[in-house]
Amino acid sequence: MSDQPASAPKAPEGVDTEKPSAARIYDWYLGGTQNWAVDREFGRRVEQQWPLVRPGAKQNREFMNRAVRGALAAGIRQFVDLGSGVPTAGNVHEVIEAELDDEDRATVLYVDYEPVAVAHATLILEEGAATDWAGILQADLRDPRSVLRAPTTREYIDFSRPVCLLMMAVLHFVGPDDDPEGLVKAYRDSLAPGSWLAISQMSEGDGSGPALEGLRWFVEQYRKTSNPVWMRDRDEIVPFFGGWPLLEPGIVHLPDWRPQRELNAVEAEARPFAWCGVAQKPSE
Repeated sequence: MSDQPASAPKAPEGVDTEKPSAARIYDWYLGGTQNWAVDREFGRRVEQQWPLVRPGAKQNREFMNRAVRGALAAGIRQFVDLGSGVPTAGNVHEVIEAELDDEDRATVLYVDYEPVAVAHATLILEEGAATDWAGILQADLRDPRSVLRAPTTREYIDFSRPVCLLMMAVLHFVGPDDDPEGLVKAYRDSLAPGSWLAISQMSEGDGSGPALEGLRWFVEQYRKTSNPVWMRDRDEIVPFFGGWPLLEPGIVHLPDWRPQRELNAVEAEARPFAWCGVAQKPSE
């Protein structure tokens, strides 16, 4: 995989491309094109210390893609992606475009608090002529009320009908002081019966050796920033689903949720370091 995009992306107005952006770094991990040299340099430094960061990010994105396709197959046509980052490299609206016929309609709401991510997302959706069915809201997912009541949210999402709510690798930015269980409950309570809740969470899992040491280094670096990372084991993730019935195969490692391909050796080494699951809100 090349470190360089095929062509330099267009920078949204007012965005500083001289400072690394977490959203654009993650885009680089995924092999996307919405990143600059400063983002790739930061990403390469992380990768040198924890080589599994890119395969781990790819596994997370592939899980999200399978969850979105599963929700579409189940008839869900509304999607909320909390902490979405830059919507490129196989994000929700791209999956929907690939899966649905032209006459079938779905709506997507991306939510991110980082201005850089919102600026890039706005440009991407405008250039892709997708703003009539996909939008971006600048808000902090740790404030469910502001997310759920925002006019932009109501423009794209009708909470009287089923929604697929995606919390992909974002709860590790929600610390104990933020009441993560209460936060997720606020979102669950807003959803109609038949809705899906999809969660992935970084974890030490059953990892060991240098790979685990690399993950702990990764966590330590983030603890020094304004966005510390919190690992959780499987038992700590179960309450987030609030007792909703879990869809098969339950809470598993990312590549094990309805897998569609075999892992290579490096991908298999990254497998232990995240958990995921999807649950459906039962009829009341």
